[in-house]
Amino acid sequence: MDEQAVRDHAQAHLDALVAGDIDRAIQDLSEELHRNLGEIMAMLPLPLTAADIESVTMGGSSYTAILHLVGETEESRLETRWKERDGRPTIIEASLLHETATQDTGVDDATDDEG
Repeated sequence: MDEQAVRDHAQAHLDALVAGDIDRAIQDLSEELHRNLGEIMAMLPLPLTAADIESVTMGGSSYTAILHLVGETEESRLETRWKERDGRPTIIEASLLHETATQDTGVDDATDDEG
């Protein structure tokens, strides 16, 4: 397993999430994460409208990929740890780094005529 393999699997994982193919996306999760699927899904701003990989770095015996996920009303950044399991990169840990609202109010008060 190398950085490019992790990046390729992370991109396929994000593509599945954006497409709404949750069954495909959860195939990238370890058995341990499958047992806590509700907690993992709660971290995702579903449905996703966009997603990208911010970075992939090696640390010790695993790789860390930071994923930027954009939903209809919020966006989040997830830190995912990847290790080789059954001959392929697998997410063994996921943590929510940051979550913000993405709802566009359509109001720009900077040029308001009042005052």
